[in-house]
Amino acid sequence: MLPNPSQDSDTARCIKACFSCSRTCLETLQYCLAQKISKFTGKHLAVLQFCADACQMSAGMMMADISLHHQSCELCFELCTRCAEDCERYQDDTIMSRCAEECRRCAETCRAMAGMTVHISGGAKSTQPGNL
Repeated sequence: MLPNPSQDSDTARCIKACFSCSRTCLETLQYCLAQKISKFTGKHLAVLQFCADACQMSAGMMMADISLHHQSCELCFELCTRCAEDCERYQDDTIMSRCAEECRRCAETCRAMAGMTVHISGGAKSTQPGNL
């Protein structure tokens, strides 16, 4: 089988990261909803859902080669960063830690795809608390 050159492209890596992050956010959302005593706020649950949706939209736009995918990747970066920050608040929870890691990975690939100059570690562009 001959390798497909597009499978190694930045776009293909970003699409893969977006689908993986979306799946992880939805699994984490289900986990949060299944908790008997919920320590998770409605806003955190919404951020998980919006992050999953943004990842799906970005992946779909890249797959369809829609020229606006740079803007969708910027939104995806913002939501993934916010979701990671929210999930990192639950350091003692392995499910939440895994979601934060996946969101950070996806945010980095989307940042690169969007052509943004912000960096995740250190001087990251961050959303204001309470703002999506």
